[in-house]
Amino acid sequence: MTREFAITAPDARLVWMLPALATLLVLVGIAILATQEPHAWVALPVAFMAFAVLAVLLRRRRVSVDAGVLTIAAGINTRRVALADLDLSAARIVDLREHGELRPLVKVFGTRLPGLAMGHFRLRDRGPAFVLVTDRSRVLVLPEKPGMKGAGKTLLLSLQQPQALLDALHKTGA
Repeated sequence: MTREFAITAPDARLVWMLPALATLLVLVGIAILATQEPHAWVALPVAFMAFAVLAVLLRRRRVSVDAGVLTIAAGINTRRVALADLDLSAARIVDLREHGELRPLVKVFGTRLPGLAMGHFRLRDRGPAFVLVTDRSRVLVLPEKPGMKGAGKTLLLSLQQPQALLDALHKTGA
């Protein structure tokens, strides 16, 4: 039985500010180029398709537990972790503004926009992490056990009810 946990919605004004500005600049560039080269309008459908793909990927955010596996879908990335590989004794809910060492610092592969971080990152303490952070005030920190595949990775999740996921993980006996 799959159980899903609601993600805290990011501030849409912050998340869409940069993509909207980029799209506007592309459209203006196409319009300027089209005054000199009439075939430049062919790039318009490509620009709209790129924006549509970006919109779909930015909205792809999901956390679920099913058959002993925690699945996190974050944009183009998906991370699956066996519940037995999580160190639940070290799991906690934090405010990233107070715990600076846990803030995502370097994006390895993922998406970083104002108000949104998804994918593989290095934290300020240089440790590897998989993050889905939309609100820094309440973030569930789930470290993986040492010696496991992907050992040392920390999962950072912005959930509407982070304690509900933590309770569900404890109930499974992971």
